[in-house]
Amino acid sequence: MFSIKPPFEITPVQRLAVDALVRSYKAGINRQVLLGVTGSGKTFTMAQVIQELQMPALIMSHNKTLAGQLYQEMRDFFPNNAVSYFVSYYDYYQPEAYIPQTDTYIEKEAQINDTIDKLRLAATSNIMTRDDVIVVASVSCIYNIGAPSEYGKFILPLGVGQTITQELIARRLIELQYDRSEFDYKRGTFRIRGNHIDVFLAYEDTGYRITFEGDKIVEFTSRDPLTGKKLNDKELRSIAIYPAKHYLIEQDVYLNAEDEIRADLAKEVQALKDQGKIVEAQRLAQKVSYDLEMLKEVGYINGIENYSRYFDGRKPGEKPNSLLDFFQEKYGDKWILMIDESHMTIPQIRGMYNGDHARKKTLIDYGFRLQAALDNRPLKFDEFYALMKNALYVSATPNDWEIQDANNHIVEQLVRPTGIIDPHIDIRPTEGDIVDCVQEIKKKVKKKQRVLVTTLTKRTAEDLSTYLKEQGVNAVYLHSDIKTLERTDILHKLRKKEYDVLVGVNLLREGLDLPEVSLVVILDGDKEGFLRSRTSLIQTMGRAARHLEGEVIIYADTITRSMKAAIDEVERRRTLQLAYNKEHNITPFSIEKALKEEIVKSEYVDSIGKDKAVHEKLETISAHALTPYDKKKVRTQLEKEMKYYAENLDFETAILIRDKLQDLQS
Repeated sequence: MFSIKPPFEITPVQRLAVDALVRSYKAGINRQVLLGVTGSGKTFTMAQVIQELQMPALIMSHNKTLAGQLYQEMRDFFPNNAVSYFVSYYDYYQPEAYIPQTDTYIEKEAQINDTIDKLRLAATSNIMTRDDVIVVASVSCIYNIGAPSEYGKFILPLGVGQTITQELIARRLIELQYDRSEFDYKRGTFRIRGNHIDVFLAYEDTGYRITFEGDKIVEFTSRDPLTGKKLNDKELRSIAIYPAKHYLIEQDVYLNAEDEIRADLAKEVQALKDQGKIVEAQRLAQKVSYDLEMLKEVGYINGIENYSRYFDGRKPGEKPNSLLDFFQEKYGDKWILMIDESHMTIPQIRGMYNGDHARKKTLIDYGFRLQAALDNRPLKFDEFYALMKNALYVSATPNDWEIQDANNHIVEQLVRPTGIIDPHIDIRPTEGDIVDCVQEIKKKVKKKQRVLVTTLTKRTAEDLSTYLKEQGVNAVYLHSDIKTLERTDILHKLRKKEYDVLVGVNLLREGLDLPEVSLVVILDGDKEGFLRSRTSLIQTMGRAARHLEGEVIIYADTITRSMKAAIDEVERRRTLQLAYNKEHNITPFSIEKALKEEIVKSEYVDSIGKDKAVHEKLETISAHALTPYDKKKVRTQLEKEMKYYAENLDFETAILIRDKLQDLQS
C-alpha cells in the first residue's frame, strides 16, 4: 500500500487535477497529459496520482540530475514505500568506441559508485518483491539489463531450520557475484566466521548474519556492517538474497550459447578475411575467444551484455529486456509510466537507438565486436511505446505528439499557490535594441534585481556581455562552451548578486530556477527556429515567472507564428491566475528558494586555496611534483571526495576528480 506523507496540504487546483487524472485512468483512458506551469506543484500532483491509483510507477526524466531531484522529492513524499533511483552506469560512463580516422580504440570504462549501484540493484529487487514501488529513472532505463525471468532465477532463499552447509551457501553467493572478503567487508561481499556467515547486501545498507548449528540454519539477524551491532529485535524466519549484479547467466545457459557464439565467430571471421581485413579478423577471433574462456571460468566479464542475445535466447534484431520489462513481468498492465518534461524526454528516447547503432556498427566493421553486439541496445521507440500501458506526459509545453497520443486528454494545472502571475510581455522594435536593453537593465539593477538576456549566437552573447561591462553593468555570458561546473558557479554567483545580468544563447537549461530574475530580454525574437519556437519562447519567458515584478521584453519587427502562439498562451495563463487570485482572495508573494551551499571542499583541496573553484584547485595538483607517498595520500583523499560528490548527485564534480585520479595513477 502506498502511504503518502505530504509536507504540505494539497491545493484546490492540485486536487482538481488529481481527481481528473485518476477518474480518467479508472475509466480506461490510459494516455493523458498534465500541463502545468513552473511552480504549480506538478511533482506533488504526480505523487497524489500514485497514491490514489495505488499503482507502482516508473518516472522518467531526460537527465539524471533532474531524476535525482525527483527521486529525493518522491522519497520524502513516500518515506515508508520502496522509492528507488535508476540511472546510467554510476558516476560516469565511457562507452567502448573506435575512431577509424586516427586508429583509436577507446575501451569501455565505468567508475562504479556504491550508492548509485546499490539504488539500481534495489530498484530491480524491489520490483521483484514488492508492490509499493516507485522508480525514478533517467532515459537510460530503456537499455538492455537482462531478462527479468533470468534475474529471478538468481535468488538465494534461506529459512530457519533449513539444512545446508556453509560451503554450499558460499558457492551460491559467489554465483550471485558476491565476493568473499574476510578483511574488507563492504557492499557486495561476505565472510565466514566460525558458526556464522555475514553477508553485506549489494542493494541495501545492512547486512545479514546467518548463524548455524552444524549444517542447520538456526538464526538470521540484521546487522550494521560497520559495528556488527544488531539492528532490530524483529525475528527473521527467512531471507532472500538477490544478485550483486544485474546481468548474470547460469552455467548451463552459457554452455548452450557457447556453440552458437563460436559458430557466429567462425562465419564473421571468414567474412572479414574475404574482405581482406586480416588484422580485423585476427582481432575478433582473439577477443571473443578470450571472453568465452573468462565466462567459462568466472561467469562474468566486462562487456557481457554484448553477448546478451545468445544468453536471452533472442533472435537477431529482437527487442532486448529493459527496466520496463521488469515492471511488465511483475505487474502486467497495473503500473503507470510518468514522463517528466516530456517535450524533452520523448525526443531523447527517439534518438538513442540510432546513436548507439552507429557506434556499435563501427566496432563490428573493425573486428572489435560480433554482429550480436547490435542487439545489446536501447529500445527502439516503437518497442518502448508498446510497453507503455498507462502513461502520463508531464510538461509546461507538451509537444503535439504527446497531445495527439493522449487524444487531447489534457489536465491543466496553470495556477501557482503563491499567486504569482506570468510575466507581462512587451514587444519592441529591433532598431536601437541594445541601447534600450541597457537602459532597462540599469533600472532593474538599481532595484537589486537580476536580468537574463537571450541571444541567437555565442559570439553575440560574448560581445554583449563585454559591452554591458563597459556600460558599468556587472554581466557574464553563459553558453554550451562553458563547462557544466562553471555554469553552476555562474548561476550561483548570479543569485548571490556577484553578477546582475546573465547573457546566453539557450537559457532553457535544467536547474535555471532563479527567483531573483525579474526581467527576461529576448533579442531577435522574430527569427523563427528552434531557439525562437513556441516551446522555447514559453520556457524562456517562464524564467521571469517567479518574481512579483516579472517582465519580458521581446525585440522583434514582426510577430511570427511562434511568437503569437507563445504570447497567447502566456496571456491565457495570466488570465487564469488573476481569476484564481481574485476568487480565493490571494495576494501574490515571491517564491523563495534557499541558496544551495557551495561545493563542499576537501581538507586537501582546501589547503590549496579557499578562494578558488574546485576544478581550479585540482589543476594545481601535479603528479610530477608529488612524492610517491604524497601521491598515494592525495589519491586516497580524492577518492573520498569523488564518492562524496557522486552520493550527493553532483556527477560533474565527481568526473573532474576522477580525471585527476587517472592522471595521478598514470
